[in-house]
Amino acid sequence: MASEAQVDASQQTLSHRIVAAWKHGDRLYQGLILLATLLVLLLVVLIGYELWSTSDLSRKAFGLGFLTSTRWDPAIDREFGALPFIQGTLITSVLALIFAVPISLGVAVLLSDLAPNWLRQPLNYLVELLAAVPSVVFGLWGLFVFIPAFVKPTGEFLNASLGFLPFFAGPVFGPSRLAAAFILAIMVMPTIAAISRDVFRAIPNNQREAALALGATRWEMISQVLIPYGLSGIWGAIILGFGRALGETMAVTMVIGNNLDLTASILHPGYTMASIIANEFTEATYPLYVSALIEIGLILFIMTLFLNLGARFLIYRVAKRTSPEARI
Repeated sequence: MASEAQVDASQQTLSHRIVAAWKHGDRLYQGLILLATLLVLLLVVLIGYELWSTSDLSRKAFGLGFLTSTRWDPAIDREFGALPFIQGTLITSVLALIFAVPISLGVAVLLSDLAPNWLRQPLNYLVELLAAVPSVVFGLWGLFVFIPAFVKPTGEFLNASLGFLPFFAGPVFGPSRLAAAFILAIMVMPTIAAISRDVFRAIPNNQREAALALGATRWEMISQVLIPYGLSGIWGAIILGFGRALGETMAVTMVIGNNLDLTASILHPGYTMASIIANEFTEATYPLYVSALIEIGLILFIMTLFLNLGARFLIYRVAKRTSPEARI
């Protein structure tokens, strides 16, 4: 009798535990979150596998020489090389960061520490709204307004004053790598500014108060306390912006000129990996041509994947450092 009572009690205890675990939906919620996470990871793996498998012809035909070859002749010799497009992508993206990072950090500091309360929220909305503008709109505006009004006069000035340098050699074109870099800078500024703003907001207020109490000016507090304290997160924001610039397609395609120019001049037209795929994929009439374009997509996928992983790791570091557990 005693053993039967113990068995009944243990069964009731087990049933109570099961009911308690499922009562508020905790187990179901955790399961759904885990399933969604696994599906996202599976999607990334499937994309990578599809790009790898469909670029097989190109990889076998050109090997690692595909990364260093400058030839792109689909019509006659059927020779393909990705170096001009990798070069164009890196030049425009790095230039975009050079233009965008100082302005983005200034906007982030303004939104987190300097703007009055009545102005802070509208400015936050404007920054987020700028990030929501479609890239094709940026491309149209850049082609018909920004290039004639700003990019071409700037290019002519740079060529007249610094034309002896290969980076500013003429002739001056409207659509160019410089135009693509300016457009990309405008497009990545909201991303860098928004994440940097959140990083600054995550920094404990006692860091600001301690610096000001020791006699630091507001500029010294920002430059010597906030920026060094949140440097990992800022680097993460910059890398995420870099990844956005690497993968941007339509706006760059519309303003870069789409010319296989291998010179170092940023005033000349060029190509990026995304723009060559957008321009020529529908014209690829034989399997090797298609495979070469897909291999360029594979290279771009790998670059952006590792950049985003690096950015997330840096943001995780700053979030961990500023967590309540880390400050105890």
